[in-house]
Amino acid sequence: MSLRLRPASLLASLGLFAVAVVSTPLIATELSIPPIQYHQRTLPNGLQVISVEDHASPNVAVQMWYHVGSKDDPQGRSGFAHLFEHLMFKSTKHMHAEQFDRLTEDVGGANNASTGDDVTNYFEVVPSNHLQTLLWAEAERLSNLNVDEKNFKSERAVVEEEYRQSVLANPYGKLFNAIDPKSYTVHPYQRPTIGSIEDLEAASLQNVIDFHNTFYRPDNATLIVAGDFDQKQLDAWVDQYFGWIAKPSTPIPQVTAKEPRRKKNLSYTVTSETAPLPAVAITWLIPPASESADNAALQVAAGLLSQGESSRLYQSLVYRHQVAQDIGADADTRVGPGLFATYAIMASGHKPAEAEKLLREEIIWLATQPIADDELAKVKTQLLTSELKQRQTAQGIAFALGQATLIEGNPERANSDLTALQQVSAEDVHRVMQKYINGEHSVTINYLPQAKTESAAGKGDAK
Repeated sequence: MSLRLRPASLLASLGLFAVAVVSTPLIATELSIPPIQYHQRTLPNGLQVISVEDHASPNVAVQMWYHVGSKDDPQGRSGFAHLFEHLMFKSTKHMHAEQFDRLTEDVGGANNASTGDDVTNYFEVVPSNHLQTLLWAEAERLSNLNVDEKNFKSERAVVEEEYRQSVLANPYGKLFNAIDPKSYTVHPYQRPTIGSIEDLEAASLQNVIDFHNTFYRPDNATLIVAGDFDQKQLDAWVDQYFGWIAKPSTPIPQVTAKEPRRKKNLSYTVTSETAPLPAVAITWLIPPASESADNAALQVAAGLLSQGESSRLYQSLVYRHQVAQDIGADADTRVGPGLFATYAIMASGHKPAEAEKLLREEIIWLATQPIADDELAKVKTQLLTSELKQRQTAQGIAFALGQATLIEGNPERANSDLTALQQVSAEDVHRVMQKYINGEHSVTINYLPQAKTESAAGKGDAK
């Protein structure tokens, strides 16, 4: 049930718009976008409630965001936040296992969940006359979840199989799973969200119970409701179903680790028995999302590098030099220090060093050379179009508010970010590239195919 809701996945979807945007005149004037009109309150037990009343369609989105992610996994127990995402779909005192499917899919709706570095969220969309039931169900699994040996072992097996499929069986799964561990030295972001089979096998039922008691509490959660409802009725239902849940007296553990500024470039080698071709990834540290006004410019920079076949990395590595078959760039902002990352999967007969040289050349070029007005306008239009398309649904509006609230620290960022995106200039792109990327120290991950008979010794050693 895990979905990685990161800017990389957002950027990947933007390719759908590339041809249409490029083939029409680009408008430089700033659009006047109506802000999301949201209502916000906090219950006495600490539960934050954000709601958007919108009667455009007879549907409603219900999302529960918990301020806990893989950065909060216990030491030596990576994957706990992810494991708990799965456990939350099991039985409660008053619900059978998988009953969320019956409460949503059986009435024409849907439900799912995702785990990230900073958050775990659970989201549903149903016809609006089922809102009351969904609010009761979310409160029920917050307060009355059955954390028992049977549920623990069955879901641990599911998560381990997910690891085998997404990391071990995927030819480039080990590459992307290695980015966080190799990019951070102190911060717990170095623990991959999906965890590891060894850590999951070492876990006990008591570990899981302790994790639930520590982080799944009303004062560590944000409820977001968007769509067709009456605000007064919603407030009454929220008070009825969530208001009685007690706020624990113990404090919520907070991550206090500070990732140091890199003092030198580092290079690692990761090998794979399933990858048919080598690859390379390079990362740089960027500031926390709530502490920087440069998020929009970094997103635009990543788009200029990798958005579509007209992007700089595609044109250089795939089209002109033909050393790579796939490229990407992403400005991954987080509650703590984020990552600006680029990668290339090689074409047959080419080595990671060739791609690394070209990736760095394009980074320098973007940081120092003029950016054409139409190129900048194209990428900004693509990013803005994707955001506006997402917000055509109640679910999309709720996601925008959740990202703004939990990652950027303020729901109002869901509105101000669109203004900031439209105002990004070529000078802004140059400034952030020079400040955070060009000239700053990087981590390079060389990803090499390995025959199954070869020794695995020395994997991941720093050079």
